Amino acid sequence: MAKRATASTVQYKHYRKQRWQITSITPAAPVNDSLLGSLRTTSDTNTFMPAIMDSHVPQVYRTVSLVFYTIIFIIGTVVNLTALWVFALTTKRRNSISIYMINVALVDLVFILMLPFRVVYYSQDYWPFGDVFCRINAALTVLYPCLALWLFALISTDRYVAIVQPRHTRELKSINKALLSCAGVWVMTLGSTAPLVLMEEDPDKASNFTTCIKMHDIIYLRRDNPVHFARIVFFFLVPVCIMVGCYMIIVDNLIHGRTSKLKPKVKQKSIRIIITLIVQVLVCFVPFHICFASLLLVREWQGYNTWGTFTTFMMNSSTVLNIILFYIVSKQFQDRVISVILYRNYLRSVRRKSRHTNSIRSLSNLTSAII
Repeated sequence: MAKRATASTVQYKHYRKQRWQITSITPAAPVNDSLLGSLRTTSDTNTFMPAIMDSHVPQVYRTVSLVFYTIIFIIGTVVNLTALWVFALTTKRRNSISIYMINVALVDLVFILMLPFRVVYYSQDYWPFGDVFCRINAALTVLYPCLALWLFALISTDRYVAIVQPRHTRELKSINKALLSCAGVWVMTLGSTAPLVLMEEDPDKASNFTTCIKMHDIIYLRRDNPVHFARIVFFFLVPVCIMVGCYMIIVDNLIHGRTSKLKPKVKQKSIRIIITLIVQVLVCFVPFHICFASLLLVREWQGYNTWGTFTTFMMNSSTVLNIILFYIVSKQFQDRVISVILYRNYLRSVRRKSRHTNSIRSLSNLTSAII
């Protein structure tokens, strides 16, 4: 292990020296380490080589990434662990929506737990965790939006049944069917993502440096473009179309008064869930997939792209924004959040009272000493 670490260190120092020599001669073209690829193509051989030798990560991007991913990791871990605790352990009467919330929190946690590895990579400009973890990290970047969107589609169909088909609620919203639907989504997305971890062609191996640009390799393997576009259609367009279809029917029923038998609370809750999901998809996932599709159409390396970085950040922020969904769905989650806020306010009031008491005591002691 010591020899391997020493070899990696020497290799990295050699890389830094070579890169300094090259950038001192010619201007360096910046590279994006997020969604965008850091590979370039040669038109004669149609092969892709890492452009890391003549490029560097912009310092601003590295700093922003460190701060952003650290904040997302801390807040996202607390939020999703709380959601799992509420929906999986403290909820007495589970239903289909609680099953979907457990899966949303679980996929968020799986994705969030990989963020510390990115933080280390961006802080050191060096990947010390090996090839396997690098592949898993890239695969999760593809898996998370696919899985999250399909879970959102299941939640949308659940709201559709609750509002449009209230007579068949017990049949269509059973826990067993919800579990089966979630299991099918997990198997489907994991099966489509597993080849990314096991792909034979790996342009990153052409580099002599300890880097992790598997996400870029995935984008720039042009022979797999049909697979990538099929993934965009099936794991983005299809669930989004399901969501839009459900919402259009729900809105039509609400406008024409076909939901008079429903309780007002059920209507309000469903409308809030619908608005939350629509905003989250539009803000976090639509820009990411548009950028991803545009990259698949680009034939040559275009350099650092701010739009790609921004859309990747927005996609990651979905793991934190799910707190709004949890808060709307579960009264218990609301109580937990409110109790935490009230407890913090209580602690602040206790501290203020203790400070006030101490100041009075010190003043009285001073007065008695003078007398």
